[in-house]
Amino acid sequence: MGKEIRIEVDDETYQELQRRAADGHEDPDQYASRRLTDDLARTRFLEGARAFVDEHGQAFADRFGAGRSSHAA
Repeated sequence: MGKEIRIEVDDETYQELQRRAADGHEDPDQYASRRLTDDLARTRFLEGARAFVDEHGQAFADRFGAGRSSHAA
């Protein structure tokens, strides 16, 4: 079951939220929830990618090369 949170935003932000929700034929609350969920998922992905690079980046570069000029296959 989902949890409910309440946040305050200024009038300009809320108007933008309403406009974007209407563009996608969504309720503003659903739009805000989806955007927050998507943003958190993206943040988790980027943190995981950063951790992978920190742990395995050098071995990966040694094995497959680094940068666009690499011809490793």
